[in-house]
Amino acid sequence: VQLQASGGGSVQAGGSLTLSCHARGINFSVHNMAWYRQAPGQERELVASITGDGIPHYADFVKGRFALSKNYARRTMALQMNSLEPDDTAVYLCNTNYRGREYWGRGTLVTVSA
Repeated sequence: VQLQASGGGSVQAGGSLTLSCHARGINFSVHNMAWYRQAPGQERELVASITGDGIPHYADFVKGRFALSKNYARRTMALQMNSLEPDDTAVYLCNTNYRGREYWGRGTLVTVSA
């Protein structure tokens, strides 16, 4: 299983970024995937997840601002992040659970300045 994340960067508050995670080695139409984030000195937290058939779920702190989707042809999960706030600054990691084991992509840094 390989998860390759991309799309982080720096943006001012109120701006937008899109993160992508390309998955290999899983049945993309079956397995759930997720984005987590971890800010300096804080615990990792779930941002959003999406089922194999494309139904997203969001943490309360991103509802109405973030949108998660799947592109089945490209085997890519995309997190569209709008109305970004300084508190969204963190390393974002894509994740899947395959056969009882957690897999993580390399984190991508999102920095939101006030």
